[in-house]
Amino acid sequence: MTWDLFSDNLIYSAIAVYVLAMLAYAAETAARVNRGVEVTAEVPVAVGVGAPAAAPPSRVAPSSSTAGTPGARVGAVGSSLAVLGLLLNLAGVVTRGLAAERAPWGNMYEFAIVITMTAGATYLALLRRQPVRDLGAWIVGAIVLTLGLAVTVLYTPAGDLVPVLDSYWLVVHVAAAIISGGVFTVGALTTILFMVRQRHDARAAQAGRTRGRYAAQLPTADTLSRVARGAHVFAFPIWTFAVIAGAIWAENSWGRYWGWDPKETWAFITWVCYAAYLHADATTGWRGSRASWFALAGYAAFVFNFFGVNMWIPGLHSYAGV
Repeated sequence: MTWDLFSDNLIYSAIAVYVLAMLAYAAETAARVNRGVEVTAEVPVAVGVGAPAAAPPSRVAPSSSTAGTPGARVGAVGSSLAVLGLLLNLAGVVTRGLAAERAPWGNMYEFAIVITMTAGATYLALLRRQPVRDLGAWIVGAIVLTLGLAVTVLYTPAGDLVPVLDSYWLVVHVAAAIISGGVFTVGALTTILFMVRQRHDARAAQAGRTRGRYAAQLPTADTLSRVARGAHVFAFPIWTFAVIAGAIWAENSWGRYWGWDPKETWAFITWVCYAAYLHADATTGWRGSRASWFALAGYAAFVFNFFGVNMWIPGLHSYAGV
């Protein structure tokens, strides 16, 4: 069996294991929600604009990561499967590099299998420090979707790079983009769940109490906000470095640092959106959901830059291809 085929089989195995992990996380969430635990509203301090100045005392349902219930045990199995999926993903990336005899991120397929590995590693690292197992179904689901697209739509056999990509800047620039993109993915999903939880808390505060629906079983809005902010604060400097490294590589390849090529333009738009998010999140009156929209806009720009620009908009980066 060649390294190329070995890598493909490992990625398919990773998809299968990730699907099982996603189902385990979903089963844990369903079991907890179906218990119908009654909770009162929890409105964190200084999160969002227009939130009530005070709220009834909180009584939040116990976290599935600590409660000794059958659902919690299923969730623990999901985490173990997520670790196994990550290891298979990593092995698939390494063997892809051995097959190509270069850094394994020279096309869209390789970028996708590496960014999913980064997102999975980011989630599991957060899981060791924060009660965020409720994010598992969504993050692992996004990984499964991306890997599914990679093996069905984006797949490219291992091979040599086109001459313009055959540079040490491929390792530096693209690696930075992959790391930041994986962390941005976790940050975006956490931001969405933060907005869901915050909206639930605001409505619950008006009603006084609410039944234990899905939103009430999520980590507190304060926890989700802290995790989302930490992910973006970590990833933004790496993305900034990726943009700068790309400009230097462009000067080496094409004799100019910046030419407003479509990919360069959307990379800059992504940077501006995330810079606006971090600025807004530090500004009184913008913290919370208002600032979060900038983060989601930044991730939308990042995803469009990867799929839309590479596949549909011609430019100097079109050689990256599928």
